[in-house]
Amino acid sequence: MTTIRTVAPTPEHREAWDGLYAGYAAFYEVEQTEEMRDRVWSWLSDPDHEVEALVALDESGKVIGLAHYRPFARPLAAATGGFLDDLFVDPDARGSGAAQALIDGVAEAGRRRGWSVIRWITADDNYRARSAYDRVATRTGWVTYDLTLAS
Repeated sequence: MTTIRTVAPTPEHREAWDGLYAGYAAFYEVEQTEEMRDRVWSWLSDPDHEVEALVALDESGKVIGLAHYRPFARPLAAATGGFLDDLFVDPDARGSGAAQALIDGVAEAGRRRGWSVIRWITADDNYRARSAYDRVATRTGWVTYDLTLAS
């Protein structure tokens, strides 16, 4: 198996991250502009912003995956958890262990911070990802709703 490392992204990772994040948006059929990616990258580059990231690097140092995560308050549990917003692996690198390495990296960040859980959602029909997620986490019985707010 290939050795995968995860690191916080730096400016040298920007171009590869941009391509992967565009691929992630395309996978979910979400229209995403360069301006939107610029905004997210600015969040990732700002140590005071809540959103953080990891990128997965293969043995040659090529960026093959990304994960974005952030803390969230859990009032009922009187605790803080981590929310894994985005996880994407280059289609050519799937099966390499990159997704597992990214999840492990986010989990390790959560342990260091005392988070009680790492939570994420995925599309019901994202069967390949769900089979990986089922190996590492417990599927919940919660149903997600979105209330779209006018701008």
